[in-house]
Amino acid sequence: MEKAKRASGAVVNALPTGGANDVSLEEPKAPMREDWRKKKELEEQRKLGNAPAEVDEEGKDINPHIPQYISSVPWYIDPSKRPTLKHQRPQPEKQKQYNCSGDWYKRGVPEHAVGMRYHKGACENCGAVTHKKKHCKERPRKVGAKYTGMNIAPDEHVQPQLMFDYDGKRDRWNGYNPEEHLKIVKEYSKVDLAKWTLKAQKLQEELASGKLEQVNSPRHQWGEEESNLQTEKDCNSEDEDKYADDIDMPGQNFDSKRHITVRNLRIREDIAKYLRNLDPNSAYYDPKTRAMRENPYASTGKNPDEVGYAGDNFVRYTGDSISMAQTQFLAWEAYDKGSEVHLQADPTKLELLYKSFKAKKEDFKAQQKESILEKYGGQEYLDPPPALLS
Repeated sequence: MEKAKRASGAVVNALPTGGANDVSLEEPKAPMREDWRKKKELEEQRKLGNAPAEVDEEGKDINPHIPQYISSVPWYIDPSKRPTLKHQRPQPEKQKQYNCSGDWYKRGVPEHAVGMRYHKGACENCGAVTHKKKHCKERPRKVGAKYTGMNIAPDEHVQPQLMFDYDGKRDRWNGYNPEEHLKIVKEYSKVDLAKWTLKAQKLQEELASGKLEQVNSPRHQWGEEESNLQTEKDCNSEDEDKYADDIDMPGQNFDSKRHITVRNLRIREDIAKYLRNLDPNSAYYDPKTRAMRENPYASTGKNPDEVGYAGDNFVRYTGDSISMAQTQFLAWEAYDKGSEVHLQADPTKLELLYKSFKAKKEDFKAQQKESILEKYGGQEYLDPPPALLS
């Protein structure tokens, strides 16, 4: 008994007595079912927009619809910074440093000042500092510049090693000198000046030959202006004749190289359908198919025959379109009954069949009318009344 008491006392004395540096022996509690349910309900409310979104450490809202395998933080992230999506964003230490769009390779570099003496580490053959002897492109000298100190070659310009991003590689105007465009402007200005000089010489020749009369009286000022305008038009017409092949017809675009004609959707002189009637309750305009099936002037009380446009359906049911639709309907009925007729394959046969069908239909109606009158009578009621004598 005494040995047991001594052993139990030793165990009690070995246990920590609760100091400031003592380690807690309590294990972390497992999440309860109620906490799990509340967490799921909060997630559903955030997805529906009834609860505010979760905010990360940088103050940005976290989208509640992000899948868990994306929003879950890896084990190597500091747990005190949760929740966060920083692990999904580009890491600054892994980003490449690119040159700005203004940096470019130097073009047209002038030669540098020629050195007066040989520098240590320069090319032994020509004396340039920018390369070594094995990379020298000059003719090998009998006695190199290292020993003579004469005819030192100028240093080359070493182009920088530039690194551009996606947009920088595809910037077609990067490194372009705008002053180069002035050469084109000056060239075209010289051409225009020469053209006007030739026109002026031609006008002076016509005045000298007597084709044009120069009159300074007020009576002939208007006539002089008209003649000058006509002369200018004639001069311009010579230039326009050169480019007559490039002029497009209204509503068409002809490519002479590929020999095709592209028809535009509408001629620009026409009024757009949606501008016919600006009332929002008028005919509906479908912007995708550019169709307006109803009459835009229906609410105005105008006759469809009087307006320039009465809808796509009005145009569809005018002319021979109705008779063609009836012919097609007859071909379908005849095919169902065993007759092989087709509108596109044999239109002549179908047209003759349609005419005979109409004639037989009229005869059948007339015979049916006569049989009804013979059986029941009443012909006198169908005759028009006699005209009243005044």
